[in-house]
Amino acid sequence: MIKKALITVSDKQGIDDFAKEISQLGIEIISTGGTYKQLSEAGINVTPIEKYTGSKEILDGRVKTLHPKIHGGILALRNNKQHLDELKSLSIDTIDLVVVNLYPFEKVIHKREVSPEEVIENIDIGGVALLRASAKNFHHVAIVSDPEDYPKVLKDIKEFKEVSEELRYLLAVKAFEMTSHYDQIIFNYLSEKKFYSFPRHES
Repeated sequence: MIKKALITVSDKQGIDDFAKEISQLGIEIISTGGTYKQLSEAGINVTPIEKYTGSKEILDGRVKTLHPKIHGGILALRNNKQHLDELKSLSIDTIDLVVVNLYPFEKVIHKREVSPEEVIENIDIGGVALLRASAKNFHHVAIVSDPEDYPKVLKDIKEFKEVSEELRYLLAVKAFEMTSHYDQIIFNYLSEKKFYSFPRHES
């Protein structure tokens, strides 16, 4: 049964409707930054990630979801008593549904004028970690990386109060495809550049 969801998306297509539907089904939503702002302004009950983890976003948002309360909640094996006891001792809840897509690196590098700094800042770290962690634990977690999959996921939740194992598996495969494609684009782009010479931020 899905009780808690994490939503953090760059591509916000359809996210308001999806979040509203799962919220009405009694699923608690945790969210970050711009996604939290959009969902809360849409009247959806959502908990900001800093309130949930007890840690503020830091380094201009470079660190948001990289926290034991997030990744512990995603990666715990629900059929492993030791994992569940450890979560309980640390006051960590399981996270059953993760909705995430990545910073638009490919779109940014095709802009007419783009600085090395902007390119680097659009290399997603936390989003990739969420995709991989959730996809690894697909037996227990549904990872939704494509807005086109929202209707299928909603259909399962409404019918079964969870996402079927078959769909969780297919969603996990798609998530790994996304991270593979994303990293390949970054590799291809940076291997053709000499960004080691661009000015670094200094204190």
